[in-house]
Amino acid sequence: MERAQQGPRARYREQTRAEIKDLALRQLAEGGGTALALTRIAKQMGLSGPALYRYFAGRDDLLNALIRDAYDDAAAAMARAAARSVKGSRGVRARLHDLAEAYRTWAIAEPHRYLLIQGAPVPGYVAPADTLERARAVLGPFLPLFATGSPGPAVAATVDEMTAWLAADASVGAWVARYAPEAVGTPDPTAGEARAAASALAGAVLAWTQLHGSVSLEVAGQFAGMAHRGGTLLGAHMEMLADAFGLDQAPA
Repeated sequence: MERAQQGPRARYREQTRAEIKDLALRQLAEGGGTALALTRIAKQMGLSGPALYRYFAGRDDLLNALIRDAYDDAAAAMARAAARSVKGSRGVRARLHDLAEAYRTWAIAEPHRYLLIQGAPVPGYVAPADTLERARAVLGPFLPLFATGSPGPAVAATVDEMTAWLAADASVGAWVARYAPEAVGTPDPTAGEARAAASALAGAVLAWTQLHGSVSLEVAGQFAGMAHRGGTLLGAHMEMLADAFGLDQAPA
């Protein structure tokens, strides 16, 4: 509806910006972040350099748009996976595997976009502040899963650090509240156990490190010539993480 209400000039501008981003993504796929060249994009589109700058103020402005799009696309894929798991009445452990595989599937299908947001930084580029919230949206569906857990000794130190982080940074608590509202404000059941919010945060952060390590190696081709599948390795990581947080286990 909104697109239909746009005038011809606005629609043309939107289409041109989309074409510029598509050509930029092709450059990224061919040579990574350092291959991005606005002058080459302008030449391919039959535009002058100054004309291209009417759509993007410069390289960093274009990178900002590409990074925002990538995070939003990845977050949408994770949200869809979470919704499918809930609709299918999957257990918490199974839902963790579903989310991990959705993350991996998106990264493999969009390797150049994945590496743009999770790979080596582009020299001289500083991402805008709003990418933090977009990155948190990708991990958000993990929070309610780990809020149900009973963290064991292996992750106790991480849970303690997350408890301190929650106390020091209100934005972190707001992130947890958005995805796991039932966890926020839950008191410690005993002196030796962390709140559900800290468990949720610790689990999500640890899931991210496991996902990033395994998936980044696979996307970069580091598993070539080895006997395992990327999905098998990632599944093993998620099982160990689920065990550490006691997911799907009745409390003692």
